[in-house]
Amino acid sequence: MAYTKIHAITATVNKAVDYICNPDKTDEGILISSYGCSPETAAYDFKFALSKTSQSDSNKAYHLIQSFLPGEVSKRQAHQIGVELADKLLEGRHSYIVTTHIDRGHVHNHIIFCAADNVNHEKYHDCKKTYYNIRRLSDELCREHELSVITPGQKRGKTYKEWQAGKSGSAWKERLKADIDEAIKSAASYEDCMELIRAKGYEVKGEDFGEKAHKFISFRPLDRERFVRGSAKSLGAEYTKERIKERIEEKAFAKDKKRIAFPTRKKPIVKDYSKKNLIDASGDKFAQSPGLKHWADVQNLKIAAASYSQAGSLSELEKQIAAKSTLAKTARDSLVETEHQLKDLGQVLKYAEQYKANHIYHVRYQKSKDKDAYFRCHETELILHDGAENMLKRFGVNLMNIDVEKLRSDYNALYSKKQALQKTYKSAEKEAADLNRKLENLNQYLDRNPEPQAVYKKLDNNTQSL
Repeated sequence: MAYTKIHAITATVNKAVDYICNPDKTDEGILISSYGCSPETAAYDFKFALSKTSQSDSNKAYHLIQSFLPGEVSKRQAHQIGVELADKLLEGRHSYIVTTHIDRGHVHNHIIFCAADNVNHEKYHDCKKTYYNIRRLSDELCREHELSVITPGQKRGKTYKEWQAGKSGSAWKERLKADIDEAIKSAASYEDCMELIRAKGYEVKGEDFGEKAHKFISFRPLDRERFVRGSAKSLGAEYTKERIKERIEEKAFAKDKKRIAFPTRKKPIVKDYSKKNLIDASGDKFAQSPGLKHWADVQNLKIAAASYSQAGSLSELEKQIAAKSTLAKTARDSLVETEHQLKDLGQVLKYAEQYKANHIYHVRYQKSKDKDAYFRCHETELILHDGAENMLKRFGVNLMNIDVEKLRSDYNALYSKKQALQKTYKSAEKEAADLNRKLENLNQYLDRNPEPQAVYKKLDNNTQSL
């Protein structure tokens, strides 16, 4: 595990940045990363972000230190953990610099981030709650890097530029249809199918049935402005809500026509034994005490019966586990992609604001008769303008048509999507784990060896977290 501490910077941001970026400490500058700024202009970038906030406290930045045990990690792995910690903690809102120092007996990270964020211009609130959040995130990352390896060839989410380019053309409809087909294939019910489609990053409306329900179901990726109807004319006859429900029912009937479902209990169990694990009655104390052994057998019978009654049958339980596992994995994959989009869009938004605010100084500089004198008076504004212009060109943004409000609206939409995906992922993962525990109890009680594909396995920790 790593040790963390944080303190506020109220005066000399440039000196703190110079210290953590010392080439003698950072392997000649190799172990330096930044977001929303550069080490050379960080003081100017932070000053610009701070000028946008109405909060009057003196904190200009925060300095977070993450120290590792000697020999625990390599310098590159430590730097990667530091960048991941900054991304998770700041969520693409604050500019930051991450450096890794290797000049002492232990490798440690320095993270300096602006006190004001680049989206809502609100200041970071440093308190016990936020510090405990830093500790939790740092510990989670350490566990992930100790216990797992990043899967080779794992696909990174789309960049903001790719996301914008995907708005044109009709290929997205084919992708939508493919995602609906995959959801139907994986879902155990119509409701599960709708939840899976939402987990894939789509907004869905009109999916209900009834007299007051909409005639058509509609889908919209969050990177498009309009919905598309699930009608024979728009997507095809196989993608109406009636047909989607029929396809799920046909699939379930084909698989389960020979299965006899366990009768549903009419009265709820007073105590939910299905949340418990079976008692291991093989120890000496059970062998020496018939009464204790009898008690354990009765408890195990209650646990197995409760698990079975709630599931309906073993095959139904295995199917539920598969459905929830698929939902959790789908939501997690979408979450990782959305986090990458947020990070890219956060940078575009920051530099767009910076460019717009300082463009007038650039215009006046070009028209000035004494350019040297004007530059001396407005050096900060001109540096910020040129830096923002270069970064926006690197992102492929058209400088003639920058719409800051549209960029902020896109960012907020992506952030809302991320929060919904986090909720779906955590809920599905918890439900899958609960169902898997019930199946393991039944397998153990019945001395049953399940097929490998029937057992739920928790998602790999090496996938980027939420």
